Amino acid sequence: MRIVSGFLKGKRIDFLKSASTRPLRDFVKESMFNVIKHSSLINISLEHSCVLDFYSGVGSFGIECISRGAKMATFIENNSNTLEVLKKNINYLKITQKVNISETKVISFLNKLKKKNKYEIIFFDPPFSESYFIEELKILKNSNIFSKEHVVVIHRESKSEEDLSEVINIITTKKYGRSKIIFGSFKLKAS
Repeated sequence: MRIVSGFLKGKRIDFLKSASTRPLRDFVKESMFNVIKHSSLINISLEHSCVLDFYSGVGSFGIECISRGAKMATFIENNSNTLEVLKKNINYLKITQKVNISETKVISFLNKLKKKNKYEIIFFDPPFSESYFIEELKILKNSNIFSKEHVVVIHRESKSEEDLSEVINIITTKKYGRSKIIFGSFKLKAS
């Protein structure tokens, strides 16, 4: 696995070789960032943004964001083997000053959110078999820790049919082989 673009372009990052993990393939990552950067429907700048990377695994998405100019990435991961590889990648790339790691389950992180932090990019990559992430998205939506201009990116199996319409405004959906990437923003209450 390699970093596709930015100041870390071409550097390799380690990943776990197991049946329970599914790292983002390079061409999927490149396509995702093309949508984030070039879609007229997404009004954020990757440069200087703050990123929340839920179910971060070895950090592929958040590290790519840092390489492309993001100010900070917060990784949320609770698997000890995965955390070991994530920390190794961050140390190898010498980006520790731009990273926060929360060694906890997503729901525990959400219950301890500090409302002063604001994020422009929120990435959810839960296991394909997990559907509780929708409840986590609802908690996050009500947390008010995202900037007015933000994007929520969700990685799911291409055959999945979860109804996310109560939680996010879907901007676009892209399919790449087994992966489906949903781009959206939180539905905000009228004030």
